[in-house]
Amino acid sequence: MAKTSKAVRFDPADIKEELLKKYPPKVARKRAKQIMINEAQESETPPEIVANVRTIPGIITMRGCTYAGCKGVIMGPTRDILNITHGPIGCGFYSWLTRRNQTDAGETGENYMTYCFSTDMQDQDIIFGGEKKLTAAIQEAYDLFHPKGICIFATCPVGLIGDDIHAVARKMKEKLGDCNVFAFSCEGYKGVSQSAGHHIANNQVFTHLVGENQTPPEGEYKINLLGEYNIGGDGFEIDRVLRKCGITNIATFSGNSTYAQFASAQHADLSAVMCHRSINYVADMLETKYGIPWIKVNFIGAEATAKSLRKIGQYFGDKALLDRIEAVIAEEMPEVLAVAADVKTRTQGKTAMLFVGGSRAHHYNELFQEMGMKTLSAGYEFGHRDDYEGREVIPHLTVDADSRNIEEIEVEPDEKLFRARKTPEEIKALEDAGYTFKHYDGLNADMDKGSIIIDDLNQYEAEKLVELLKPDIFCAGIKEKFSIQKLGVPMKQLHSYDSGGPYAGFKGAINFYKEIDRLVNSRVWSYLKAPWQENPELTATFVWE
Repeated sequence: MAKTSKAVRFDPADIKEELLKKYPPKVARKRAKQIMINEAQESETPPEIVANVRTIPGIITMRGCTYAGCKGVIMGPTRDILNITHGPIGCGFYSWLTRRNQTDAGETGENYMTYCFSTDMQDQDIIFGGEKKLTAAIQEAYDLFHPKGICIFATCPVGLIGDDIHAVARKMKEKLGDCNVFAFSCEGYKGVSQSAGHHIANNQVFTHLVGENQTPPEGEYKINLLGEYNIGGDGFEIDRVLRKCGITNIATFSGNSTYAQFASAQHADLSAVMCHRSINYVADMLETKYGIPWIKVNFIGAEATAKSLRKIGQYFGDKALLDRIEAVIAEEMPEVLAVAADVKTRTQGKTAMLFVGGSRAHHYNELFQEMGMKTLSAGYEFGHRDDYEGREVIPHLTVDADSRNIEEIEVEPDEKLFRARKTPEEIKALEDAGYTFKHYDGLNADMDKGSIIIDDLNQYEAEKLVELLKPDIFCAGIKEKFSIQKLGVPMKQLHSYDSGGPYAGFKGAINFYKEIDRLVNSRVWSYLKAPWQENPELTATFVWE
């Protein structure tokens, strides 16, 4: 999609210098490597950014922890697996429905997402160990709900005192018989950010669940949708469009997901990856073990949705499917284009900032482009270098001490279940025609030259950027929402969508256009004044005076 042509109204080097000015020299040197001026376009070599490194102590980061990524992001949207947090109640409460993952309980009515299960560890459990308490909690959960699966999540104190949650899980799985019990060593401190938790969660799901169901699900053109979490109903809209095209979604990892979906994922013929940061390694393992190729897709944005549907259709190569996809696009697009044309008269030339975890900053940049808006600055909370520079940098990345904390699963082709979906000749023919497998370009390529890309943005930098660049809208997560709004700038939460959504697919694009239109054109934000702005000469006295 063509980039906006609006002229840049600031000098990027000066902005970067201003952001770093407040830091001590040593801190400034480290942060400078994570603040990049996007100077490369087209054939130029992309600049290098430092990412996936620990936040500097003392800086108020916007990241989450490893436990939050494992339990909250990956396993949280699964409705019929019962999730038990082994740790203090605060950890379980924090990860309880905070992302607005939606679900449809289906025919069985099983839905444990509305519950918060925790062992509620107390001081005595930290001193004497919590394994007995965990065992009792698993038994109680089983007696009450009889779920297909129970997952256990370690929190920081569990790792520090050495509770063997995996031994407890194995013992209880053997005892219960018809319930799959397994655990995640996802202590909050274990990785640089929540990204480590994604990796840990998906490794265990792949090890303990995928491949368990040997009966192939019915349907044509079977795919897995990886890295979609059904925030605000995104997954519902994507599934609606896929069904309309005649495409069968075997398993979503992990929005609106079920035990049976994970257990049947090996029956798909293609994996379509949305958030590559949270799950690209699962796509690789599915290909290695079962022979399922994968492609990068994006269902955020109407044009991106149409492009992704065509790419799926091209993979299967069936004319009937391709014709059906074109018919669906032709049916859905007129309303989208009509709303976009109307909204664009008010949003053309407006500016945005995007600091959202995973791949969302990249995905939503396309939606803003469809509205004629320019993204001044963007970045990820827990991105890796390939999220910025593209997948081709992965072979050149150095494995550091933090990355070694995360188990890497060695996967080989399954003797019984491996089946190459395409012959080497068919793969080559598609690639010769311009088709790309296992590839994504990263954020930098889609950002305008001179835009500022920042990894692991913090509270100070966010407020300074708003002060210097004065965007029309700021998009990030819940931690920064109210501080940004107090600066007089509308803030859209793209982690859990505030109370909005869906924003995926065709109907989602319409929802997004209208909501952003309301936000950037509302006059209420200019009326927001902090007390010290209205009366800068505040005075006070001590109570004893």
